[in-house]
Amino acid sequence: MANILVIDDDTAICKLIETALTRDGHVVITKNSATEVAVNDFKKIDLILLDIMMPGLDGITFCKEYRSMIDCPILFLTAKTMEQDVIDGLSVGGDDYIKKPFHISELRARVDAHIRREHRDRHQSLILNDCVFDLSEKTVSVKDKLISLTKSEYEICELLARNKGQIFSLENILEKIFGFHSESDISSIRVHIKNIRSKFSEVMDCPIETVWGVGYKWK
Repeated sequence: MANILVIDDDTAICKLIETALTRDGHVVITKNSATEVAVNDFKKIDLILLDIMMPGLDGITFCKEYRSMIDCPILFLTAKTMEQDVIDGLSVGGDDYIKKPFHISELRARVDAHIRREHRDRHQSLILNDCVFDLSEKTVSVKDKLISLTKSEYEICELLARNKGQIFSLENILEKIFGFHSESDISSIRVHIKNIRSKFSEVMDCPIETVWGVGYKWK
């Protein structure tokens, strides 16, 4: 799953793309003008589909102004087919170019290819819904608010988040976080999870779910 931003002044195209990519499991945000996009929106986006021919702020100018702030692939969508237009789009930081009219299957395939490559190349962050893990800094933030986790609390969150949907018993978590020969016991894991839930409750429902009689998982 990826968070995808679509910027196109054609509402019908936005709806078509949103419907198709949502079915593929992605979260799609649509904007009908580049001027509607806020800088903070870029932090949670994994890929941008950007139209070139738009009133107000065109795609080329948008990319020139904001590319340095965007750490994800940008795919241009446009009816313009001249070779120079392709060169212009790629020269200002575009990663790919899809000509209108396009087959939705082609767009889906291009999006999936870029998302797969991005997931291989980027290891510094992990984004799950509103939770953003900075894997190098070992921090978690929700809606730009940093969650103040201890080292152990963070490691429990990262373990569960990296294996979203997989159930871990208390014993599993203890062994993976503290090691097989740790002097800690499973009661310490319960306390850590209680503390994690308390800290998350300030900004959202905690994504760690109890599976009664079995263990815990990241929702």
